[in-house]
Formats: sequence, structure tokens, C-alpha cells
Amino acid sequence: MSIHLNLFMLLPGHHDSAWLHPGCDSARVTDIHYYLELARLAERGLLDSVFIADALWHKPRSNYCGGLEPLTVLSGLALGTEHIGLIATASTSYYEPFHLARMFSSLDHISGGRVGWNIVVSNSVNEARNFNRPAMLPHQQRYDRADEFLAVAHRLWESWDEDAVVRDRANGHYTDPDRIHRIDHQGEYFAVRGPLNIQRSPQSRPFLVQAGASEAGRSFAARHADAVFTVQENVRDGARFRTEMRRRAAANGRTVKVLPGLIPIVGATQAEADEKKRELTGLQAVDYALEHISMMLNVDITDCAVDAPFPVERLPPADSIQGNRTTYELITGMARRLGTTVGDIIAHQGFGRGHLVVAGTPERIADVIGTWVGEGAADGFNLMPAVFPAGLADFVDEVVPLLQERGLFRTKYDETLLRRRYE
Repeated sequence: MSIHLNLFMLLPGHHDSAWLHPGCDSARVTDIHYYLELARLAERGLLDSVFIADALWHKPRSNYCGGLEPLTVLSGLALGTEHIGLIATASTSYYEPFHLARMFSSLDHISGGRVGWNIVVSNSVNEARNFNRPAMLPHQQRYDRADEFLAVAHRLWESWDEDAVVRDRANGHYTDPDRIHRIDHQGEYFAVRGPLNIQRSPQSRPFLVQAGASEAGRSFAARHADAVFTVQENVRDGARFRTEMRRRAAANGRTVKVLPGLIPIVGATQAEADEKKRELTGLQAVDYALEHISMMLNVDITDCAVDAPFPVERLPPADSIQGNRTTYELITGMARRLGTTVGDIIAHQGFGRGHLVVAGTPERIADVIGTWVGEGAADGFNLMPAVFPAGLADFVDEVVPLLQERGLFRTKYDETLLRRRYE
């Protein structure tokens, strides 16, 4: 049994107060050399891949918001690493298929077959307004557009046959035109002539990842994704989700890997790890947290007192949510089930927005990973260090060797192409 470990490289870290922590190098969040140092650290730990997210954040007062453009970052990382996979987020809501297919094909060439695409359908009205649109598309239409986007992208990636480049010097033919094909796509959202203006890349197409947990998101992942990043907080729910996704993928003649988010907080003792967790919670800026949760739910809760019950009565029904349904369901479920206060939600959301948090010794964290994989709740994990670089270094230096000793993780890189590494 060999698990998969992907690093979610969100700087300065996956806790809301990461930039305030003494273990964080927050002055370098726009320094490509810093990204490269982190990618090389992950590569030293033999991780499968690193993942660069992308989002439009809110008022940049109490936290670092934004970041370098992910596809640009991957170009730099590709030239400074040798083995680790490189995944970036890009939205089907605002790109055009030809543009994005060309960019990922170029990155696959640059990286030697190590590139992946985290497919998102954008869910913020503020983001829509940055792309010449007064509002975002309704939830189902965003996925309908994404389905057609992927269909066009696949045809573009396949528009050059594998043997289209002949380099026949005797006859002066670099390519065989009969092996390069127009796609002539006419659909509801896109009209694309093709072919792609770059030859087929080492993987032919990028490794595809998806993270939507709504009904539409799960169906989309089953049709398209090689792996799913997911929010699961216990083994039972994780096993249920993984079983469902494997069943849905099989119905489409496919397989899919499921990687829940994991925030490991490593301490030499349990007491030390618990103190690290308390320290981060104590650093949280309440105004930032309230603004962030308001943005995620598209409901203003910035007037709420920290010790007040969370105002679930302000939230519309789940089926009317056009934004982030995963966050909506997570927060409302906690508030209704546990009678949670606003402060409880702030503390919970501060650690990676509801992902599994494990604070403990390296042995305990390795135990949790082994349990989840052994009980069918995960094929591996999407690692989300609370603070960079300290949280990543702790995991690579302390937890990875234990996983290797237990036969759960590789001791060397064997496969060059990212898609094959995840098979």
C-alpha cells in the first residue's frame, strides 16, 4: 500500500493567523525563490505533487490576500525541480478553452510531463465583476459550462496525433498535416475551430483535479477528475465519500483518487502540539475571520458578537446557494448540530476552513494517516500546513520517515509522468 501526498501551497499558511506566527516567513509571499524553496522541500520529502490555489479574497487588512498567478508560478517551479508534480488552479468560468489548453500543454512540455490542473467553477460575484460580468452564472450552469469546456480542451489536446511531428529533412516536412486536426466545435458556450497551436505534450493532457462537493460537483468529478480534494473530518464520513466517488467514477468507466485535506500540527509531545494549536487560535483577527466567513456564505455576519450563537436564521436554504455550498453546509451543520457560537465557527474555520486537523506527535499523525487509508477513507492526503515553512518542514522531517518505515510511502521517485504516479 502506497499513499499519495499532495502539498497545498497556500502562503503564508492554512491558518488565518499564519502570517503573525514567528515560524512564518510572511515577507516572502511574492518571492518566486521562496515558492521554489518550499517545492524543493516537498520534493525532498518525495511528495507526489504541489498545488497552487487561486482565489479572489476580500479586504486585505488583517491577513495576506491574493498571491502570484498560479500558472506563472508553475513555470518557475518546473525549471527548479526535477520530480514533483505541479498543479495549478484555473477557472472554467472565465478562461477560454483554447487559451487554457495551450497554457497547460506548454507547462506540460516545460515540466517534462509533471503538470496538473485543479478545475474550479468560480463562485464569487466579486470575481465575476472583475471579468466584465455583473453576476456569476447560476450553480448548475457553471458546471454545464465546465463540462463543455473540458470536452473542448480534450479535443484540442488530442488535435495533434502523437506522430504528427515527422521532421522529414529530405522532403522538408516538419509535420504531417493529415495528423493535425481541426475540431470545429460549436456548442452552447463555446465555438472553437482548432487545432491547438502546440504539439502534443508528454502526458497528452494534464492530471485533472476537482474539489466541488455539491451534487453537481461530485458528478462533474466522476466524469472528469483523476483525483478529488475533499473536506472530511472523520473516518466514517471520509469512507462514505470515497466509496461514493469510486462508484460514480466506475459508472463512467473511470477511477478516481480521493485526498482529504489534512492540517498536521507536529509536536515533540502531545502537550507541545496542543500548545501550537492554541497559539494559532489566539492570534486570530476576529474582523478578518468575520469578513472571510461572510464572503464564503454571501451573508453579512460582521455585526455578530463572538460569544453569540451563530445566526443560522440569516442563511437562505441550501438549494438557493449559488456560492460555496461546501462551506455553507459545513458551517450550518456545525451550528445546528452543536449550538455553536460565532467564536467557535471562527476558531474552526481558522484551521483550513473545516479540514481535518491533527495536532500531535509524529507517531500520532502517522497513525491517523494509516488509519484513514487502511479503513478506506482516503487514498492519501492534501497536506495543508498551518504555517509555512515550519509546518511543512516538520512534516517532511518527522512524519514522512515514519510513513516510509511503515511501508506506507515511497522511498524514491519511480514514475516521471504525474498522471501515472497517481494510477
